Amino acid sequence: MELIIDVGNTRVKAAVFEKDSLIEVVIFQKEKIISSVKKILKKYKISRGIISAVSKLSDNKLQKLHTILDLVELNHETPIPFINLYATPKTLGVDRIALASFAASQYSHKNVLIIDAGTCVTFDFVNKKGEYLGGAISPGLKMRYQSLHNYTSKLPLLESKTPESFIGNNTQESIHSGIVNGICNEIDGVINQYKYEYQDLTVVLTGGDTNFLAIQLKNHIFANPNLVLEGLYRILTYNRAND
Repeated sequence: MELIIDVGNTRVKAAVFEKDSLIEVVIFQKEKIISSVKKILKKYKISRGIISAVSKLSDNKLQKLHTILDLVELNHETPIPFINLYATPKTLGVDRIALASFAASQYSHKNVLIIDAGTCVTFDFVNKKGEYLGGAISPGLKMRYQSLHNYTSKLPLLESKTPESFIGNNTQESIHSGIVNGICNEIDGVINQYKYEYQDLTVVLTGGDTNFLAIQLKNHIFANPNLVLEGLYRILTYNRAND
């Protein structure tokens, strides 16, 4: 069994894999990472793991994790299952590396666009040659609601909600219409741009807002909220095979 650890800004997602199957996902607060990982190790017979951190984890905690688990620490020097053609590879986020790894491994010899709808909306493209070309970064759904509230004096802070109509007949519905229709049209528009250049395109949606957005997009997509974890597992498998 393998343990995948994805460290976010405040929370950590840990996933247990066995023979390419996702067994369990555990979510816990970042400050409890050592005790939580120890609980997982008591429950499962873990042989190896990988850790990815979009926010800094203290050297002390990293050292402790290395003492209790054979651990690969993902960074720009880690061997990966795709050809990275990004102009600034050292600045490429570990979450985007994981998504590109999933695309290259799961959809080999295909053009793949992975859209991660989380804090930001990221677009990452891997072509049929297994080359990562880059993509785009845009504000996420929650960030758009917060921006309207924070940068105006009277607009309320709302939770995301499917608009009743594309024509908002009050302030709240106008906000929902502008944000939700705006982000969906943006995503559909970007997909269409890629389809124009790459007709045989596979599109996959992931991230925290996957379920909310998937039903509202016009393009056919595959939806899977756990692709970062799946991608990290592919990186671990690739490193294990090349040891």
